[in-house]
Amino acid sequence: MPPLDAVVVGAGPNGLSAAITLARAGLRVRVLERRPAPGGGLSSAELTLPGFLHDVGSAIHPLGFASPAFREWPLHAFGLRWAQPDAPYAQVLEDGTGVVVERDLEATARSFGRDGAAWRALFGPLVGGLEALLGDVLRPLPRPPRHPLLLARFGLRGLPPATWAAALLRTPEARAAWAGLAAHANLPLGTPGTGAAALVLGTLAHGVGWPFPRGGAQALTNALVGYLRFLGGEVETGVEVRSWRDLPPARAVLVDSSPAVLLRLLEGRVTPGYRAWLTRYRYGPGLLKLDYALSSPVPWRDPALGRAGTVHLGGGLEAVARAEAAVARGVAPERPYVLAAQHTLFDPTRAPAGGHTFWAYAHVPPGTPDTYADVIEAQLERAAPGFRDLVLGRRVTNARALEALSPVFRGGDVNGGRGDLWGLLARPVPTPTPYRTPVPGVYLCSSATPPGGGIHGMSGYWAAQAALGDLFGKQAVVRGEG
Repeated sequence: MPPLDAVVVGAGPNGLSAAITLARAGLRVRVLERRPAPGGGLSSAELTLPGFLHDVGSAIHPLGFASPAFREWPLHAFGLRWAQPDAPYAQVLEDGTGVVVERDLEATARSFGRDGAAWRALFGPLVGGLEALLGDVLRPLPRPPRHPLLLARFGLRGLPPATWAAALLRTPEARAAWAGLAAHANLPLGTPGTGAAALVLGTLAHGVGWPFPRGGAQALTNALVGYLRFLGGEVETGVEVRSWRDLPPARAVLVDSSPAVLLRLLEGRVTPGYRAWLTRYRYGPGLLKLDYALSSPVPWRDPALGRAGTVHLGGGLEAVARAEAAVARGVAPERPYVLAAQHTLFDPTRAPAGGHTFWAYAHVPPGTPDTYADVIEAQLERAAPGFRDLVLGRRVTNARALEALSPVFRGGDVNGGRGDLWGLLARPVPTPTPYRTPVPGVYLCSSATPPGGGIHGMSGYWAAQAALGDLFGKQAVVRGEG
């Protein structure tokens, strides 16, 4: 066999994206994965009962649908199909009323009454320039933007705390809808940079919706693997890479894992300064995740919630802010912010006839016991009386299990690192090309590098671009990038 050009450690979405980018440039690439199957946090399994297919990690994928790389690659030719819910998301208020956010920006603005103009001003210009916006935000922040005016508009609202933009909204409905977006950052809403999470997710909701792969998140992984193999790349599973000596010879090595794993693999070959940066790398709180097999759809107090693929529970802006602030203080809230997904309403292939799946999690401090699942379930029961009577099976996944799934999820932080402003600028080091390591030919390509958490593959794409330029004198750009 001819020698390898590159080895990728880890077959998560970023590792597979790095491998595809290298293979598209004509390189011979092999991906090594320690688990029996590729995917990591982008995988599916029968977690509760036979026939009920649950997403092991991420469940809703607007960034995957809109990713510049994924949109460029012919993943549909390898079986990828998308399910598009009637409405992207909804927020449940304290009285059980649902605030449903439509994909149609104008319809949503009208539903918010006197806040319609403010909602339109927040998202309208960004929705109109969504492709250009993603091209600038899904890349290392120190690099000059390709669309500076659009990025400046985004930064004006996104870099401050989410509470700043919330001050522009006056109705409980619009403020709650904004809070549900901002809480995805897994930080107190008063933290600088949390507005960016709300803006990106809200822009995606109105620009492309919040879809997910038909047949489970694994379908996206399978399409990436299929395309990579079509290009001549290899994927080997069940291969544990414990040290540098476990790797086959190659000119480039890209690591889709945590900074701690990278340091262990490099075995003291890095500079003291680089080691210090990676040792200080910070993570956000973890989560406790629940997967349910149900005998029928969730019986929401407000039936309109059945139109949304994603449902946020936790009340209005103030209630969500209190819950997220409590988690940051190390206190598990009595009424947590809960993020839930109801796939089978829009993709019935995931359960036996008449059955349904339900996916939910809450942010929790380190060390929160599995019994906290009952607190999360109580929050569901308040919004949907009789929910417990429909449960056929339940699976609780804690922070330890998430970290076992992938070291990227240190402490259960599914964003792969703290997403505040400094965590975005120095991810994991404050350089224009943070994928490079002090060891020539070795790159970090996980969500611990820009643009951070989310299923988009762009961390792997940019790391591969760095390797192509440094070692091979090549590029394999996607439309709108480079």
